[in-house]
Amino acid sequence: MNAPNPNIRPVLRQLDETVINRIAAGEVVERPASAVKELVENALDAGARRIEVVIADGGRSLIRVSDDGCGIAAGDLPLALARHATSKIDGSDLLNIRSFGFRGEALASLAAVGRLTLASRVAGETGAAIAVSGGQAGPVRPAALNGGTVVELRDLFFATPARLKFLRSDRAEGQAVADVVRRLAMAEPFVVITLRDATGGEDRLLFRVEAETGDLFGALTGRLAAVMGRDFAENAVPLDAQRDGFHLTGLAGLPACARGAAVAQYLFVNGRPVRDKLLIGALRAGYTDLLPRDRHPAAALFLDCDPQLVDVNVHPAKAEVRFRDPGPVRGLIVSALRHALAAEGHRAATTISDRTLGAFRPATLPPGRSWQMDRPSHSALRGAYAAQAPHPVPGFAETAAPSARTFAGDEEADPDLAHLPLGAARAQIHGTYILAQTESGLVIVDQHAAHERLVYERLKAQADATGIAAQALLIPEVIDLPEADCAQLLSLAPALARLGLGIEPFGPGAIAVRETPAVLGPVDAAALVRDILDELSDAGDSDSLMQRRDAVLSRIACHGSVRAGRQMRAEEMNALLREMEATPRSGQCNHGRPTYVTLQLADIERLFGRR
Repeated sequence: MNAPNPNIRPVLRQLDETVINRIAAGEVVERPASAVKELVENALDAGARRIEVVIADGGRSLIRVSDDGCGIAAGDLPLALARHATSKIDGSDLLNIRSFGFRGEALASLAAVGRLTLASRVAGETGAAIAVSGGQAGPVRPAALNGGTVVELRDLFFATPARLKFLRSDRAEGQAVADVVRRLAMAEPFVVITLRDATGGEDRLLFRVEAETGDLFGALTGRLAAVMGRDFAENAVPLDAQRDGFHLTGLAGLPACARGAAVAQYLFVNGRPVRDKLLIGALRAGYTDLLPRDRHPAAALFLDCDPQLVDVNVHPAKAEVRFRDPGPVRGLIVSALRHALAAEGHRAATTISDRTLGAFRPATLPPGRSWQMDRPSHSALRGAYAAQAPHPVPGFAETAAPSARTFAGDEEADPDLAHLPLGAARAQIHGTYILAQTESGLVIVDQHAAHERLVYERLKAQADATGIAAQALLIPEVIDLPEADCAQLLSLAPALARLGLGIEPFGPGAIAVRETPAVLGPVDAAALVRDILDELSDAGDSDSLMQRRDAVLSRIACHGSVRAGRQMRAEEMNALLREMEATPRSGQCNHGRPTYVTLQLADIERLFGRR
């Protein structure tokens, strides 16, 4: 940067109105998606029930937004293009904002950097239009229009060519426009919204949602299914909670449907789409214990409150908000998510079942062949099975036992277990997976993942109640560690003692483990300590240990769970299933993986061509 010349006095001047508008446009209109957002929000504020958006070349060459709203009178068209001219507020109370727009900058900014035509018609009057190019407005002229408003913006940023260099490809800009339209469509379920691409003279439909019917919550659920997909709606839990003047609604995806990136998180405050750090952090906190660090939940959360409790005038694009008291907001979101997900802890995601069935699906059967059967009675089946049973092969039972253990007699011994959510254990496969039969199908359980969650929940309950009971080791286990790791662990010794882990120094570069959590039974103390060190390293600093207590307990629980490969008796497997049914969040292990998969009998029959 060149240093100013002290011998030359800078001249103070008033900037030209056109330059002012272009500077303002740099804040309001960042890319074509920003222009679409402003125009669609204006249409919604006008009471539109049908909105159509047309773009070309990702929005660079054309953006046209048509609506059937209340319209703008012919005499008000020039004023509508002036900066800070708005019908949304009167300026007396900037905290009582109940509309999308309120600054009166959007049309003026767009007109300053592109070629804009504004046509509108108020009911009972004739239509009129006005054109503006690079901030220079023409006269108002008559226009043929059925009603509502049409805003056409061509050659965006032609007046500020430097901004064009910062735009991405047409495809990327078009995707950003589609994302904006989807977010606004989610906020307004009773409005028909269409997005078309007219690039190259074509007319390609990119997105369309019809108006939903019914009550607000039902309409909202239907709109979310239309925008985010049926899979999301079928694998999400509804939210409806209130606290301290805030009302939270929406859908939260089951942990099994988490994504690799935060691309399916939609947050709204009083119907306004926002990207707020407080809300994103609360959403993430609500899935604590259910997702690994590299997975992100899918959710659409709608937070409504008195406008006086939130300031939306803190960001040029109105994408962020500031709450007068953020504590209750975060608490409401976190508690609502945790309670809703805990209540649905035994609900398997259909997407996992679909993937499982896909892995099992055989080659396509020849057309015209079908083995549809009426199911015989239970007694008839027993007789048929006895008649069809193969002759016993000497030595087969002994050689087959290590890989698969079946318990055929248990069905009669426990006739009432099949009606329970996770059914009755029927076999153990490869010492790792439990097969359970339900009234409507089959459940496959990962025994280690399931038991890990159960142990974890027991540890948390003990820690909350009385602290975790410890068992003294007959011979303390000495662990050699780097001196820095030893110092870190010993500085946290009192906190670790409350978690059932008793440690003390044992000379330079070593610690002695004298107690381990009793609930774990025999445990590899060295591996446990090193896992806790890894967790502390992830936590960032030692002061965060108690805040990350549950994460440390999760590491501890992994060391006390049934390992893959351990043979289990029928009563042990059924006891595991019953405890899973009684434990919140048992559908996922501590790392966010599913603990079981449900297969419906009808789907299994289709695999074999019975349906």
